[in-house]
Amino acid sequence: MISIVGLDKDYLIGSVTVHALRGVSLEIRAGEFVSIMGSSGSGKSTLMNILGCLDRPTNGTYELDGVRVDQMTDTELAAVRNRKIGFVFQNFNLLAQLTAQRNVELPMIYAGANPAQRKQASIEALSRVGLMDRAHHRPTQLSGGQNQRVAIARALVNNPAIILADEPTGNLDTRSGEEIMAIFQELNRSGVTIVLVTHEPDIVRHTQRILHFRDGVLIREEGVDDPVDARDYLASLPGGEANEA
Repeated sequence: MISIVGLDKDYLIGSVTVHALRGVSLEIRAGEFVSIMGSSGSGKSTLMNILGCLDRPTNGTYELDGVRVDQMTDTELAAVRNRKIGFVFQNFNLLAQLTAQRNVELPMIYAGANPAQRKQASIEALSRVGLMDRAHHRPTQLSGGQNQRVAIARALVNNPAIILADEPTGNLDTRSGEEIMAIFQELNRSGVTIVLVTHEPDIVRHTQRILHFRDGVLIREEGVDDPVDARDYLASLPGGEANEA
């Protein structure tokens, strides 16, 4: 699904060159659930921006779903972002004036889908994250966990090849965070490839493989032999899984 070879990313700040990524090579297979972990300044956010076609590498190659994307034009990259990548952000990035369903429809509007297609796909996406009963609520009428579910549904609506999640549990309490991880794990079991950036050690244990970054370098890869099942964790909490996010 993802193949990166010799990736560098440099930024010029004044007269100083900052090496945000240095010689990174990695592969992520279709259907994997991978986490990227590192302290502030480790390069994980820079890598995520390149994976999401929001930024370009200085050197190296990047293939996404069998297509070389590191040398594409801005227009081509925009098309790849819309068709192949679903984004989930820490701060949700929902439009406050729109309902949950209309927020979910936005990627399809940009893709030129007709209203009937948008409605059907948004309903299906909200159903997948257990939020169909909140379809006509606006973000201010929803909890943080519910807003993140809307964001996940929006990421799913165009059936992307991969979902990139940047600190998706960072603004949530423990239970809501586990509910979000349960949704990601269920999506992954259905075949969705997920790459998640986090600084939380408890969260990475829910994934199948951990990529550790430091000073722009991939220093270690770690397989997770027995990932935490968020459903089991939720069931062990007071009130079980009945509590709303």
